[in-house]
Amino acid sequence: MGKKIAVLITDLFEDVEFTEPAKAFEEAGHSVITIERDSGKTVKGKQGNATVPIDQGIDEADPKDFDALFLPGGFSPDQLRADKRFVQFTKTFMDDMKPVFAICHGPQLLISAKSLEGRQATGYTSIKVDMEYAGAQYKDQEVVVCSNQLVTSRNPDDIPAFIKESLHLL
Repeated sequence: MGKKIAVLITDLFEDVEFTEPAKAFEEAGHSVITIERDSGKTVKGKQGNATVPIDQGIDEADPKDFDALFLPGGFSPDQLRADKRFVQFTKTFMDDMKPVFAICHGPQLLISAKSLEGRQATGYTSIKVDMEYAGAQYKDQEVVVCSNQLVTSRNPDDIPAFIKESLHLL
């Protein structure tokens, strides 16, 4: 049976870091539910190639209703982490040991959730030091899987490995 995957996303996400994994998850029989501040709106990728309709507002989304969390990169995670509701939503998945998939700048939400302490992870080069200060053991590899729960990747080139390991956890 397919899993229900929450996606925290807003404008200026990295287009392919959302579209390619979301397509792979759906083709494998999982459902992808997009969450932003308000439902019913559409957010745009920073490359201008992708637009994504928002399924749920953060106030109506309950982490208990989902099996996994997906955090695409771009400028989206940095904007969302300024809102404690998205940070708490992220923290709940990490605390409950549910699968979390974060690519590129996606780990910025994990940093703000203070959920990287003692974890092996990777992310975009520019947030390496931030991740290390947050307690992560940063690995410069295309994909890092930690505790059979957290899947992280660095950039769009890593998407195939990111998808493969994320689907393996699902």
